Parts: sequence; C-alpha cells; structure tokens
Amino acid sequence: MTAPAGPAPTGTADRTPHPGPLPPPAPAPAPAPAPAPAGARHGSAPAHDRGEPARAARLEAALGDPFDPRNPNGHLALVRADDARHSPHATEALLARHRLSAEFVPHDLGGRLTDLEQLARVLRPLFRRDLAAGYGFGVTSLFAASSVWTAGDPAQRTALAGVLLGGGRAAIVHREVAHANAILRREVAATPAPGGGHLLNGSKDAVMNADRTDTFVVYARTSPGHGPHSHSVFLLTGPPERGQVQRLPRVQMPGMRGARFSGLRLSDVHLPDSALVGTPGQGITLALRSFQISHCLIPGTVLAGVDGVLRLAVRAATEHRPGHQPARRWHKALSGVFADLLACDAMAVTALRALSLAPKDAYLLAAAVKYTMPDLLREDLEELAAVLGARGYDRGPLYGGFQKLARDLPVAGLGHSGTAVCQAVLVPQLAALARTAWFRSAEGPAELFTPGAPLPPLDHTRLTHSGTGDLLAATLIAAAERLSTHSAGPLHTTLATLARTLVAELRTLRDRCAQLPASSTAVDPLACALADRYALLLSAAACLGVFEGQTGHDTFLADPAWAVLALSRIARRLGAPVPDLPPQAQQTVLAEALDRCRHGHSLDLYATALAH
Repeated sequence: MTAPAGPAPTGTADRTPHPGPLPPPAPAPAPAPAPAPAGARHGSAPAHDRGEPARAARLEAALGDPFDPRNPNGHLALVRADDARHSPHATEALLARHRLSAEFVPHDLGGRLTDLEQLARVLRPLFRRDLAAGYGFGVTSLFAASSVWTAGDPAQRTALAGVLLGGGRAAIVHREVAHANAILRREVAATPAPGGGHLLNGSKDAVMNADRTDTFVVYARTSPGHGPHSHSVFLLTGPPERGQVQRLPRVQMPGMRGARFSGLRLSDVHLPDSALVGTPGQGITLALRSFQISHCLIPGTVLAGVDGVLRLAVRAATEHRPGHQPARRWHKALSGVFADLLACDAMAVTALRALSLAPKDAYLLAAAVKYTMPDLLREDLEELAAVLGARGYDRGPLYGGFQKLARDLPVAGLGHSGTAVCQAVLVPQLAALARTAWFRSAEGPAELFTPGAPLPPLDHTRLTHSGTGDLLAATLIAAAERLSTHSAGPLHTTLATLARTLVAELRTLRDRCAQLPASSTAVDPLACALADRYALLLSAAACLGVFEGQTGHDTFLADPAWAVLALSRIARRLGAPVPDLPPQAQQTVLAEALDRCRHGHSLDLYATALAH
C-alpha cells in the first residue's frame, strides 16, 4: 500500500516556529452540576445557543470562506497542496498563530484541554476543510501524549507539556497489531541496558511527523509473547544521549497525502529509567485506557468533513433549480445523510461527554463509536457521490474537496486495522453484557445527552479499560417505554414503534450473545457480526437520548422528525421491520438541511455559524 518517496531527511527537522509563550491559564472551570437521577430527562438550550467555545468561532473566522479561490486556507489551496503532497504551509502557520497545540495540553499543565467535547468543537473548523491538516498539525500529538497524561509522573507531564506549549509536536510509535497496515506494522523492542535504563531497537514503516519532531512516545516490546504485559511505554523528549534515531524516507500514503509520514529506525537508543511511563509491562493497559480518547475524538472530528461534503451535495442539487429546491429524486439521499450525521454526532458527543461524566463506564462506548461511525460515514459518502455526479471529479474550489475526503477518510480511521482493534475490545465483552447488563442496568446520567452543557474537567487518570457496564442500552429500553406512554401525533407514534422494534432487536441480541463462549475473540465471525449489531443499537440509543434531552424547547432537535429518520435507517441496516414513515419526517429534515446550508450553519447537533 505504501512506498518510499524521496531522499531521507538530512539536517534539522522542519518544525513549527515557537509563537511565544501562552498567557497564564484561566481559572479552572467549575464542576458540572451533579447528574440527574437515573431515568430523569430535562430540556436543554437550542442547538445554536449551546456555548460554542470562543476559540472555535475565532478559528472558523480565521480559516475563512472555504469556497473562496483566493483564500490560502480554502478548498482550492488545500487540494493543490494535497496534489503536490505538501503540507498546507499557510494553514499550518495560521494554526501556529492560534496556538492550537495548547488545546492538547491539560488545563492544570498550562494548556486549554478541559473536556473532549469542547476540544472536538475547536477542531471541527479545521477538519471540515482538511483531515490531513487536522492530523498533521497536531491532533496526533494528543494521541501520543494521552498515555503520558494518563500515567506519566509530574516530570514527564511537565516536559511534554513544555514541548506542546512551545509549538512542538509529539509522534506516537505504535506497537504492532494484527491486520497491520503501514502505520501499525513492525515495532520497537526495549531491553535492559548495562548500568540501568533501556536500549530501544527496531523500526516502523510509517510514523506521522517523525521527520519534524524529536519527541516520541514509544510503545516498545519488553517481554516476549502476546500477553497483556508484553509492552511498556517510553517518553523520548529530545535527541538521545546514546544511540541513533534515524528518519527513513517519506512514505506515500493513498490518502492524507499532505501529511508527513516517514519511516523511523531506532538503533541502540539508550533511555534512562526516568523515561518509562507508568510501570513495566503497562503498555497495553495504557493503550486501552488512553486510546479511548482517539476512539471518540476521531469520529467526532472527521464527521465535520462529511458535513462539508453534504453541503457540497446540497449546492449541486439546488443550483439552477427553481426556488433552489433539489429535484425529488435527491430528497431521500440528502435528508437521509443529514439524519445519519445527526445520529453519528449524537453517538460521538455522548461518548465524548461520557469520558468526563462516567470515565469508569465509557470504555465499551468509546470502542463502539470508533467501530461503527467510519462505516456509516463511508456509506454516506457513497450516497452523496450519486448526488454530486460529475461534479465529484471537479478539482476547483467548489467541489474539489470531495475526492480528497474520500481518499483521506480510510487513512484517518486506520481502515481495517482500526476496526480490528475495536472488535478486540467489544467482542470479548458481549457474553458478559448479555448475562449481566442488558435489561438490568440503570440509565446513565441525563447530562450525557445534553450537548454543550457544562462538564467536569477531564481526569485522564480515571479512564479504565475494564468493566462490562453499558451506559446506553438502558437508555434505549427506558426511552421506548416513555415514548409508548403517550402519543403526540404520527411522528411520535412512529418513533415509539421504531424504539420498540430496536428494543426487540436488543433482546434478540442478548439471547444470541448469551450463547457465546466467554472466551470469544475478534476472529470469531459470528461474534463480530453481533458486535456490528450492538454498535448500531448504541447509536439508536444515543439518538433517543439526545431527542429526549430537547423536550420542552421549540428547536429542530426537539422535533421527532430527525430521530424517526435516523432510527429508520439504523433499523434497515439491522434488517429490522420499518413502518411507513409519515411524509413530514423527510420533509422536515430536508428543509432543515436546506435552511442551514442557505444561512451557513453546520450540519451537526450544534448548528454553529460558519465562515462564508
């Protein structure tokens, strides 16, 4: 899939200039209100009033109109940089001026990271334009740093915070996993060094930003075999005292072509004992704990790119049309993809909020988000390609971003490798969930389903990688019961029917998963198929939770139309019976999509104002 291109880097790595010190951090945010009792639901503010971070609004305005051909941060400039396999230099300079790297540093270390929902909102303006820039400039620094924020000692945390606050980057050197692609193939081994410390030896085929940083978080093998204690984590924050860190030639990727992937070889790199993050053999545990962040944050930001493509499809379907209305043949695709985006956002935002509100119970939900959302978004791109038609091959400023996103999305999600990792989390838990959790657990806090509501600060140390609690299955069951107790028109009646159908699917899933052996693994095709169904049911539960959170407010999300359309598409994917939908479901959702595009608002839960 990959091949080296160009000579090996020589001399000093290309690094973002230090933009100067950050101002002193603001006071830490107040904790969120105590969770409501299980099962309680309350209203929330309209989507467009939900406290958009001022930093997100400033970044959106600074990036400017993406359709302006003169904009150095617009689609035309970004596509041309991608064609040339260059990083978008003007955009990276703008991000450096906005000190975006500070978003990845916890607040108590001088950065801006308080909760992941807010971080996702800050990143969406960038990801709406270019996934490669979002990854390449620095979100991978957060993925590298997360294990240090989770288990690092004060000296390690302070040292890494200083790198990022100074405008630098951190690169992550993954361990090798099954189904490996270029990013995950090969690994580094660490052996005890004479006199203390460890010697690191090994290579990786592709490490993002390896050629422009000296800071690496390395998942290294420290014992043979494939047990849970086979790897440890090491932090390298500068050139080693002994040994060699060699950057190999740049690797061409099929997508995210402007991102900087290079091979990396470590030869007898000596690290002192103080470089060990956590305890020996804790690498896989730390990966499972800290990777929950990337499992939620990747879908929660990549979704913004598909939001941008839906906007392109609306433009293509309405230009030169009477009243700027799309032809009837496109109504189903445009409204359906919009409903999918809202469903995906409901799932992603719920998981992002869970990492602050219920970190001990978010493990499975985070894996389910990363497992199911990339496939849903790829399906949506296929539907939108039909709407775009020949425009989808255009390389100009209006439609040039579509082909780029179609290439970038599989790389952003690590493709099949990302799926395999999440299957390895979900499949072993299905039997236990069926026997102990489903139809027994209490609902999670209502605040999970109120996007934009205050959150307690994220505490990385509270993230776990165990437990079989299920935050959303109980919500699906309870929401179906509440919807069945009253009828407020055809849409509510249809929503109640769909909810009951999905509860029946959960009951069938429970019966089938209860028959699985407790030792089921991700290589069992039946168990993997059941995991697919489980993740889709969680997305339906998130939709119902967010819909119920709007009760009492005259907003689009308080209208059952979007939830009806979203749940009907989930039910069809499950092969479950779907009732005839009231015509106003599709009409209402389509009208909202057209209105948001006309007035420049995002096509997610927040409906935030966009630069145009």
